[in-house]
This record gives sequence, structure tokens and C-alpha cells, in this order.
Amino acid sequence: MSGFWLILMALLIAVSGLLLIAGGRRQRPVAEDRDALNTAFYHQRLRELEDDEAQGVVGERPEMIRELQQTLLMDIPPEAKTDQRSVGRWALIPGVVILFVVSLGFYFKTGGYDEVVGWQQTASELPALRAQVMDAGAEPLTMEQLARLGLGLRTSLQQDPDNLNDWLMLGRIGMVLNNGVTATQAFRHALQLAPDNDEVKLSYADVMSRSQDPEDVREAGVMLNEMNQRESGNLRILSLLAFNACAQQHYAQAAEAWQKMLLLLPADDRRREMIQRSIAQAEAKTGKVNGRLSLRVTLVPAAEKMLQNGGVLYISVSDGVSPVPVAVKKMPLSHFPLSLTLDDSNAMMPGRLLSAQHQVQVRVRISRDGSASPQSGDWFGTSAVTPFDGQQQLAVEIDRQQP
Repeated sequence: MSGFWLILMALLIAVSGLLLIAGGRRQRPVAEDRDALNTAFYHQRLRELEDDEAQGVVGERPEMIRELQQTLLMDIPPEAKTDQRSVGRWALIPGVVILFVVSLGFYFKTGGYDEVVGWQQTASELPALRAQVMDAGAEPLTMEQLARLGLGLRTSLQQDPDNLNDWLMLGRIGMVLNNGVTATQAFRHALQLAPDNDEVKLSYADVMSRSQDPEDVREAGVMLNEMNQRESGNLRILSLLAFNACAQQHYAQAAEAWQKMLLLLPADDRRREMIQRSIAQAEAKTGKVNGRLSLRVTLVPAAEKMLQNGGVLYISVSDGVSPVPVAVKKMPLSHFPLSLTLDDSNAMMPGRLLSAQHQVQVRVRISRDGSASPQSGDWFGTSAVTPFDGQQQLAVEIDRQQP
């Protein structure tokens, strides 16, 4: 930054010097130039008359000299200025001051001076932020602090572009801040510095698998498959391989990678449940498994007496933990007992399929006016939370009334 100010001041001083030199130069009066021209013309004509007389061409030389003198006298300006002084250099000092003030003011206004000051302050905070993020016992950095740390790292890497650890840290910060461009560029640069480093390759494959460009995802898949062939028991490689396969819609390969992870994990590992759910979702998308829940719905006599034409039956299936339904079905009222089936086609969200659940709870409600929201007086029934293996039969009795 000091170099910038030195260059700026040097340019302003040079321009000011040119202004003072040009303004203080004395200019020759126009009248003097005209007199000199007339005098030179007069003497030139005299020499020509002498030459003409010597050759016998002119015979009345005195008369012609008088006419030449008269012409010269008639061309003299009536009021010739003989005293013209240049503007003093000291009189140009205010202009130089204005030049400095306007130039610096324009820079402070439009040159991003505040941003530059903020950038320098962030760069000075880099050692403290780096130490805080590396200290496991320190308070986690906020998103704003992470953004400042990223800016400080980019500044530092301009001076030390071969710092592998800083490139890795910048890439991880980019992923936390959901800045795919920064993360991809940082990990790519780290990979160029250490092409055989497995940690760098996994980080690069991770961010590339999240790219919106199918070619990036394919490139990451090739890299992960090569690493898996060399080290097939690495849980992180298998996890990224499964994620990458899902991104390419290769669900069978994803399920295979997750199955390998289950073989490596201890029986009491909490990750097993999530992996099993992921396997079920992948198999459902391949059509290998399609969860099916068969229901038989009955209702008590008191509810049957209050049935109305135009009523609607709502069936919702949850996992017994979250109140958000996994699958929902809506159908007009008909005779009871009623038999029906729900499967993955009734799922509320593609990523939360019925076939992926390990337990289910069914709620059936009769809406008298067709409203999706429960109304006072509606009859409903709820099943117990029941283990679910993908193929299940349940019975639900509508026996209670909404208060």
C-alpha cells in the first residue's frame, strides 16, 4: 500500500511541476514578432532592389525605397504593447493545492478507500483468527469471522502461493460458507502443489462431487474409484464414493458403497442407522425395493352414524418420532371396513421414502368438509408405533373425536 501512495504523490508532484513551469514561462509579445517580420521583409526588399539596379532592371531605386518605407510605416500597429510580464509562479500555488485536494478527494470518494482499510485490518487479524480456528478449545468462529479469515488467507497466499496448509484451510472455509468457486479453486491449487496427497485429493473430490457441472462430478467419481481400488477399507472414501454415485444417479453403486461401510462399522455405531436409511432410499430409487403398507380401516358405530356425503378420508404415515408425515393419501368416503395400500408413490418428499422407515405410525381422519386441517368434531384413529420392514399390514380403528 505504501508503494501506491508513493506513486500517487510522485505523479501529483510531476504534474504540479509541469504546471508551474508552463505557467511561469515568459511569452514573446505578438507586436514584437510583427515588427521583426516587417524589418526582415524591408531589408530583403532592399537587397533585391540593389541586385535589380546592378542588373539594370530598376532605374528609379530611390523612389521605390520611399514607397517601401511608407508601406512599412503603415503596417505598424497603432498601440503596440511593449511591456508584457509572465504570471508569477507563486500565483499558481493555489492551483497546485486545488489539484492535490481534488485528486485525493476523488480517490477517497470513489477509489474504495474504506474497503482497502478494511482489507488491511483483516490481513492484520489473520494470525489471531488462524490460531483461534486451530485451537480445539477456543470458541468457534462466526460466519463473519470465517469470511474475514478467508480474505486474510487469500491475501497471505498472494505472498506465499506454495503454502499447502493455507490452501486447504481456504478450501474448507469456502465449503462452510457455501462458496463453491472459492473451495474448488483452493483445493485445485492444493492438488497442483501435492498431487499425491490423499487428504488433498479427498477434499477436492468432495467439493467436485457437489458441483452443478456433471463433468466435475464425473471427474470426482473417477478419482474416488481409483483411490478406493488402492484402499478399499477407507470409510471416508466409501462415504464420498456413495455420495458421488448418488449425484450421478448411480443408486446401485451408492448402495453398494454404503453396504461396505456397514461391514466396517461397529454394531453400536450411531452412523449405522443413517446409512441403512440411505441404502433403503437408494434401493427404492432403483426399483429394487418399494415399501408397501397395507391398511384395514374400521370405525366405531357412533362415528358411522355421523358420516356425511362429501366427506374425505385422510391417511397419514409418520415415523413415530416426527409429526411430519412420511406418506399421505386422500380419498373420498366409502363403505367400511376399508382396505387400502400406501407405498413410496405416496411419499411427501423424494428424499424421505416410506421404504426407508424402520417404524411407522398411521393416523386416519374423516374430514366432514374436506379440509386438510383437523376440525373440531372430526373423527380419527391412530395406530401404535410399529416396526416396519418394507412390507407391513396394519389395522386402524377410527374411535375418537377431535375436541
